[in-house]
Amino acid sequence: MRAARPAGTAALAAVLLAVAAPAPAAGPGTHSVVTWGASADRLGDGVPDRAYRLVLRTSAGGDGLRVRLSNAFGDRPLTLDSVWAGTQDTGARLVPGSNRRLTFGGAPSVRVPAGATLWSDPLPGRLPGGANLVVSLHSPDAAGPASGHGMAMQTSYTAEGDHGGEESDEHWTGRTGSWFYLDAVAVRTPARTGAVAALGDSITDGWQSTSDLNRRWPDYLARRLQQAGSDVRGVANEGISGNKVLADGAGPSALNRLDRDVLSLPGVRTVFLFEGVNDLKAHTGVTAGDLVDGYRQIAARAHAAGKCVVGATIAPFKGWGEWDADAEAVRQEVNTFVRTSDAFDAFTDFDRVLRSPYDRERMLPALDGGDHLHPNDKGMQAMADAVDLTALQCGDPPA
Repeated sequence: MRAARPAGTAALAAVLLAVAAPAPAAGPGTHSVVTWGASADRLGDGVPDRAYRLVLRTSAGGDGLRVRLSNAFGDRPLTLDSVWAGTQDTGARLVPGSNRRLTFGGAPSVRVPAGATLWSDPLPGRLPGGANLVVSLHSPDAAGPASGHGMAMQTSYTAEGDHGGEESDEHWTGRTGSWFYLDAVAVRTPARTGAVAALGDSITDGWQSTSDLNRRWPDYLARRLQQAGSDVRGVANEGISGNKVLADGAGPSALNRLDRDVLSLPGVRTVFLFEGVNDLKAHTGVTAGDLVDGYRQIAARAHAAGKCVVGATIAPFKGWGEWDADAEAVRQEVNTFVRTSDAFDAFTDFDRVLRSPYDRERMLPALDGGDHLHPNDKGMQAMADAVDLTALQCGDPPA
């Protein structure tokens, strides 16, 4: 890769979000960093008087936890009158004493305008990295398009009525595989700590990895960063299944969601761009030049925002029903650009990591999730292991 340009257990869980001494006031030596992210899309119509208990896996540890509520696809204001953060014990049950109410401008409820996102006040106490955070929220009057992330690869829970303040699982009898009305969580960290946002499609979203075990490739990357003691600790998974670089469809295109889903997240130092296969296999006449232009626009906008950009080659997908020789030719041309262009600060060669040595157009069977497009758990780990951690540093961290 080219060098970057300058620029749990119950014992552990019991201490998460515990009521402790107030978090220190923010100062020149600290800043906010995203510890979890999931791009929002439209999830159908909201249901009034329904509560959601959303299970999330953090990456960067820190204090002053804040959550970002999303009504990005709503056509009317959204009232959330009960939002809580705690720590998962098992299932929908929380560790006793860990659940605390979040506020918004000091108030226990908030009204999120149509099309908007909104951050909570910081919550005193420290949250470790690699924790199973649980955010519970309730809307008395949800209606119209609901915003959230459809393919969570994680079991969360639902209840009728407001039971967010309860730590038991008694009323949380429903299950959902989506995250509703929430698209980011941030913590306060030392100023040298940064984050990487992975802008991608269903491969980044984790399809074909094992649900509830956090085996998406960004999860493996977060664990590598933690173990390496890197200054980049936050990892935001901004993948949407079916997403394209150039055209809206399964969520807004990467070009159209870049600002909200990536550049607006606090502490992001590096944008990791891994998209394009859906543009190719859709057979809409997208050329290599079209995709390259899209990549260049994303990189330029990220650079203008002071971020580094790591590009990734498009992985092989021969055997998938929409593969053909024309799409393969475009893929090869685009990958040559990724490997040789100065548009990116660095690149990761996912094509080389995943392809079979016997058929370079096809994924290695041992890494194939079974559909010849999405890697399995081993493939996800191989992808994360291929990322040069030093390329995510983006030069020297802030003083």
